[in-house]
Amino acid sequence: MLNLDIAQALSTLAVAAVPALLGIILHEVAHGWMAARCGDPTAKLLGRLTLNPLPHIDKAGLLVFVLTSLTGSFVFGWAKPVPVDPRYFRKPAKHLMLVALAGPLTNFLLAIAFGLLFLLVLTLFPPQLWQSNTTYIFFLQTLQAGIIINFGLGWLNLIPVPPLDGSKILAYFLPGKMALAYLRAERYGFLILLLLLFTGVLGLVLGPLVSGSASALLALLNIL
Repeated sequence: MLNLDIAQALSTLAVAAVPALLGIILHEVAHGWMAARCGDPTAKLLGRLTLNPLPHIDKAGLLVFVLTSLTGSFVFGWAKPVPVDPRYFRKPAKHLMLVALAGPLTNFLLAIAFGLLFLLVLTLFPPQLWQSNTTYIFFLQTLQAGIIINFGLGWLNLIPVPPLDGSKILAYFLPGKMALAYLRAERYGFLILLLLLFTGVLGLVLGPLVSGSASALLALLNIL
């Protein structure tokens, strides 16, 4: 029984690895790309606008990704945040908001891309003919994971708890002093997220958003 559990856990990790790492890395690259578009060359000069995972790896974030892949139904992890210097921005408040928005938007686009690829594979290789092929099944599971994980990353980062992207987006629409006071709560952000996670509130919020988004996408693609 123990061996079976270990095998299942490793299988889950293998299925989640590529879509999760791709989603996490492209999320950060999108922040850096948008910052560069708004006038900040910091991320570009530091070599962070690359798909090479090595410059992006955060040891703690990678460990959490492995642990959540092996032990839970909610896959979670993070990369090193891309450095952003607002002093380069012509319109600091607006450009910070756009930089923050670029990350979750990229995850949503990735989820759609995985969905389109899923549809293409089902069309070119009908399950009736390939369902006994283990490589085929693994590839389909990876594509499905890409949809779920990237919707999860997108919605997670839109939660308005500093320092998540959602807080920077919301701050743009708040009056100046209120926005500054709100963003100062960043020092407590990690503790707040842990509290939401361990009390189950995070799952109650994200679960319907992720499953609803994935179901809507599959229905739109006429896969369901």
